[in-house]
Amino acid sequence: MTAKNNSNFVLNAVIGFLSLLLVFLLIALTTRIIYPRIQNQRSDNQKKLIGKVIQISVLNGCGVQGLANRFTNRLRQDGFDVVQSGNFNTFDVTHSMVIDRSGNMKNASKVAQALGIKAKNIIQETSSDYYLDATVVIGSDYEKLK
Repeated sequence: MTAKNNSNFVLNAVIGFLSLLLVFLLIALTTRIIYPRIQNQRSDNQKKLIGKVIQISVLNGCGVQGLANRFTNRLRQDGFDVVQSGNFNTFDVTHSMVIDRSGNMKNASKVAQALGIKAKNIIQETSSDYYLDATVVIGSDYEKLK
């Protein structure tokens, strides 16, 4: 009888382990569906820009103290390369926006998606003076962003 009890115990332990593994995998799948992976890689490699990760600057456009740093930390956690943060030239920006600096709107769209900024708030303003992909200007609607 003890050999049969041992085999039942091992079988029950294996079933229990596989059940826990299944639950873990289902939770991971559900989490991936609810919170999709942030795309922080450039859609194409610009010759004047270094690396494969989208490089951005974050500017405070509404005047709330520490806002640019808070969004800088958030974007860095998502894997973006924030090369500069500071204040925009005015503090009267009502809607947050992403400014494409490299001429590739796909990269600016990836940044906008990561923050929940609408596509209509992505503008293109390229210049050879900028060595980054995009600039994020945080407006007074910052509490609605991701």
